[in-house]
Amino acid sequence: MESMSEVDRNIAEAPLPTKGTLRRRKSLGYQMTRFVAFNFRMLKMVTRAHH
Repeated sequence: MESMSEVDRNIAEAPLPTKGTLRRRKSLGYQMTRFVAFNFRMLKMVTRAHH
């Protein structure tokens, strides 16, 4: 049997997302809210930088 490489071992040991995390990733409403919030933060940063 072949030994796992360090990268494969790290991937195998990585934590899996919870049910709540998977639900949020699939939720269009949640994604849209995060998209708008992110764009608002970027807009604030750009407008402050141009003063």
